[in-house]
Amino acid sequence: MRATPINDRRTRTRESAKPSAPSRGEADRARAQARPKLSEVLPIVWPMVKPSLWLLAGSVALMIVNRVSGFAIPIASRYLVNDVLLRHEFRRLPVILGAVVIAAGVQGITIFVINQQLSIFGQELVAELRIKVQRHIGRLPVAFYDSNQAGALAARIMNDVEGVKNLVGAGAIDFVSGILASIIAIIIMLRIDVEMTVWTIVVLLAFGGFLKKVFGVTRPIFRERTLITAEVTGRLMESLGGVRVVKGYNAEESETKVFAAGARRLLQNLIRSATAQSSLSLVSTLAIGIVCAVMMYLGALEVMNSRMDVGGYVEFNMLLVFLAVPVALLVSVGTQLSEALAGLERTAEILSENAENCEPGRVHRISTLRGEIRFREVTFAYDSGAPVLHDLNFYAPPGSITALVGSSGSGKSTIISLICGFHCARSGQVLIDDLDLNTVRLSSYREHLGVVLQDSFLFDGTIRENVVFSRPDASEHRWLEACRIARVDEFAERLADGYETVVGERGIRLSGGQRQRISIARAILADPRILILDEATSSLDSESEALIQSGIHFLMQGRTTFVIAHRLSTIRRADQILVLEKGRIVECGSHDSLYHTKGRYFDLYTRQYQLDTNLFLAPGEGDQLVSPSPPEEYSFARQA
Repeated sequence: MRATPINDRRTRTRESAKPSAPSRGEADRARAQARPKLSEVLPIVWPMVKPSLWLLAGSVALMIVNRVSGFAIPIASRYLVNDVLLRHEFRRLPVILGAVVIAAGVQGITIFVINQQLSIFGQELVAELRIKVQRHIGRLPVAFYDSNQAGALAARIMNDVEGVKNLVGAGAIDFVSGILASIIAIIIMLRIDVEMTVWTIVVLLAFGGFLKKVFGVTRPIFRERTLITAEVTGRLMESLGGVRVVKGYNAEESETKVFAAGARRLLQNLIRSATAQSSLSLVSTLAIGIVCAVMMYLGALEVMNSRMDVGGYVEFNMLLVFLAVPVALLVSVGTQLSEALAGLERTAEILSENAENCEPGRVHRISTLRGEIRFREVTFAYDSGAPVLHDLNFYAPPGSITALVGSSGSGKSTIISLICGFHCARSGQVLIDDLDLNTVRLSSYREHLGVVLQDSFLFDGTIRENVVFSRPDASEHRWLEACRIARVDEFAERLADGYETVVGERGIRLSGGQRQRISIARAILADPRILILDEATSSLDSESEALIQSGIHFLMQGRTTFVIAHRLSTIRRADQILVLEKGRIVECGSHDSLYHTKGRYFDLYTRQYQLDTNLFLAPGEGDQLVSPSPPEEYSFARQA
C-alpha cells in the first residue's frame, strides 16, 4: 500500500526532482485547503461520545436550568423599577431580592457541576483518542513511516487530538445553551416590543453572515498551523537526536537557521490568525454597540410615546445581554471549535490509512511455522519508481542459512524488507511455508520473526526492559539465560545497578558491542523461527565481534536465517550465498562452489582480502588490484 505523506519530506534519492516547485508556505496553504469533509470527522468522535450521552444530556439539562435562572435578574429589574422605585411598594422588595439570590445560587451550583464533569470528560476523550491514534499508527505499514517524519507523527498523537475536548466540552455546551437562552430572550422581547426586537434580529443576522465568512477563512489557517507545527517539531527532533553529528560538523548555526525558518513560517501563520481574530472582535464589538444604540433610540421613543413603561425598557435592555453573550461566545468558542476541527481533520487522515492487518486478502493466521521461504518471480519497486528487484527466484529450506552479498544498492535490504512483510511485491510471490505472505496476517507471522540490525536500537530504559521487550511475559530465568548466552551478564553484573541500569536514549551510555549483545539477547528470548541478521557485526571492532559470535551462532541454530554482510568472513557457515547485482541474482551456491567458479563472488572476496591487507590504498585503488589468492588462514571454507 502506498502511504500518503503528512508533510513535505526531503526528496528521497529514488525520486526524480520536480521543476518549479511551489514555496513552502504555498504548499502548506494548499494542503490546508484540501481538507476532508466534516462528515469524516464525526465518525471519530461519535463512538467515544456515545457511551456518555447521558452525561452530555444531563449537562445540557443543567445548562438550561442555569440559563433560565439567569432570566431572574432582567425580569426582577422590571418589577424593581415599576413597583418598588416608581410606585414605592417596598413590601415587594424582599420577594424580588430573594428570587434573585435563589436564582444566583442555582446558577452557581449548576455551572460548577457542568464545568467539573465536562472538564474531566474532555480530558478522558483526549487520552482515549491519543491511545487510539498511537495504536493505529503503530499498525501502519513501513511504507507509511518512509513518507513521514517521526516528529510530525508525534505532533499528531499529542497535539491534534487536543481539540476534541473543545468539541464536546464545557465551551460547546455553553455555546449551545447560549443559543437556547437567546431564543427564550427573543420570545420575551417580542412580547415587550416587536419593532425593537426585529431591528435587533436584523443586525445580528448580518453579523452572523460575516462570522460565517470569517470562519471559512480562519479554519484553513488553523489547519495550516498544525501542519507547520508538526513539520518544525519533526525537524527539531531530528536535530536533537543527531546532536553528535551536528556538533561533529560544526553545524549548529545551520541547524539554527533551518529551525528559525520554520519558526518564522509559524509566526506568519500566527500573525494571519491574530489579524482574523482581531477583525472578528472588532466587528462583534461594533455589532453589539450598534444594537445598543438602536435600542436606546427606539426605546426612548417608545417610552416618550407611552407605548412602553420604564420597567419594560430596562428589562428589554437587560435581555439584550442574553443576545450579546452568544455573540461573544461565537468569537471565543467559535475559534476554538475551528481549531479543534482542523486538528480532528488531520487525525481523520491518519485513521483513514489502512493498517497492515486490515489490507484485503490477509486472511491466514500462522500458529506454527516451519520456516520455509521461497521467492517466485518476485519483482519490486518503491512507489511508482523503477523496479529494484527483477524476477527473483530462490528457496530457503527450514533451518538453513542464506547469505546475501553484493554491492550497495543491489537489493539486499529490499529482500529482507519483503521477507519481514514491510513491503509487498509488485509481482510474483513471497511464500512462507507455501502461503503467499500477502495473504497472511502479519501480526501472527511476526511472532515467529527475529531481527538483529547493524544499528541496535535500544529504548531509554533499563537493560532488563530492553531484553524482555521481545517477550514481556518471560520469566526471570528465561531472560537471564538469554543474557548469559549473549554474554550480557559479563558487563551488566559489573554495573552498580546491574540489569536495572538505565541505558539512555538509544543506548548511548553503552558501547557498540554492549548494545549489540543486548540486541542478540532480545532475539534469543524471542525464540524466532526466522532470523534476520542485517550487518549485525560489521560496525564492531574485532574484539567486540569475537565476544558476540558465540551468541550469534547459538541464535542461528535450527532457525531459517538470512544474513546480510559486507564482511564476508561472517558468512562462511552459510548453506547458500546469493550474489546480487542491480536487483538480480547473478550467482547462487556455497562459498566453495562460488569461489572456484571465479565469478562475481570471487571478485568481491578477493577485493576485500586485498583491502584488508593493504589499509593505505587511495580511494578507488581497490577496484584495480590483482594479486594471488589469499592464504589458507583467511579461507571462507564452511566450518563444522
